[in-house]
Amino acid sequence: MLSYWEKQSFLQYDYIIIGSGIVGLSTALSIRERNPHASILVMERGILPTGASTKNAGFACVGSLTEILDDLKTMSEHDVLRLVEMRMNGLTKLRKRLGDTIIGYAENGSYELISEHELIALDQFYKINDMLRPLFNRDAFSHADHKIEAFGFNKGMVKHMLQNNCGGELDAGKMMRALLKLCTESGIEIKTGAEVVRVLDEGADVKVFIEHKHLAQHITLSCRQLAICTNAFTSQLIGGLDINPGRGQVLITQPIPGLKIKGIFHFDKGFYYFREVDGRILFGGGRNMDFEGERTQSLSYNELILADLLEKLDTLILPDTHYEIDYAWTGIMAFGSDKFPIVKAHSRNIFLGVRLGGMGVAMGSEVGERLAEIMME
Repeated sequence: MLSYWEKQSFLQYDYIIIGSGIVGLSTALSIRERNPHASILVMERGILPTGASTKNAGFACVGSLTEILDDLKTMSEHDVLRLVEMRMNGLTKLRKRLGDTIIGYAENGSYELISEHELIALDQFYKINDMLRPLFNRDAFSHADHKIEAFGFNKGMVKHMLQNNCGGELDAGKMMRALLKLCTESGIEIKTGAEVVRVLDEGADVKVFIEHKHLAQHITLSCRQLAICTNAFTSQLIGGLDINPGRGQVLITQPIPGLKIKGIFHFDKGFYYFREVDGRILFGGGRNMDFEGERTQSLSYNELILADLLEKLDTLILPDTHYEIDYAWTGIMAFGSDKFPIVKAHSRNIFLGVRLGGMGVAMGSEVGERLAEIMME
């Protein structure tokens, strides 16, 4: 049973955001920037965000050459440019809001490894640079073959290497702590361990039902407007959306003495990614090996993909180099029939900012900005 004081002071808000990942916190901050006096609550069901905000590789990038070429097979040039611009705007907003030093942002080089079966992509190198130049006012990609040997890659497997001139890296942990700190300093309440089981738009307000395990009952909160920013887990609250979960496998080595690799790297249309961090190699991806198996909300491992990552680490990235795996983890992303996020009103007072397509670091701040705009129109 709740007390009189709890009912008076803890159950009514102007805005409630479900999900304390990049999008949820960015949405809360964008609302605060527009309404300095609103009462804002962010709710998270776990102690940490459950999806990918604290589990990603910390890539601050807008897309590789082969990824963009793959997108052009199913999307118009106009839409591909819109998508790249959205990623660029999101990264700009994130860096401006938090500051590069605080989030550990650096530009140590962003590269794509080109294998034998991807050589045809180089035929489109100049065309894609011309297409992207209006966004970046420079060539997005340049050749970097001279660095293949310097990084120690298998030259039999890496035929060419490109440098992405519009990409950087950051510390995902520092980024999330900075977002949380800024929200707290801005008077935004954040509650963890808040398992939302149902939401209901009643027209005048929205009811948010939370499971309270200690009281063995549901607590009902109310707000004028509700933002759902739960990405791959949105189907647990809202049905009928074009959202499929996509699990990502990631591993990290122990520190490697004399490691030559510096920067961030992609290959195979962006499905694989690795980077140097604190003298280690962080390596993830391989979802394309088992799309159906990775379409899950389970945080367990896919042994097939982990074995593939280890094989590529041995033969392609660290040939003739002794290393030991420290540990591994998984994160849950969200995908759909296209790569654009869902940012819209679901009902009169319930709004969605979900389905980031594995680009949450790049697009999260922009999605939060657009969602706040829609809510406050």
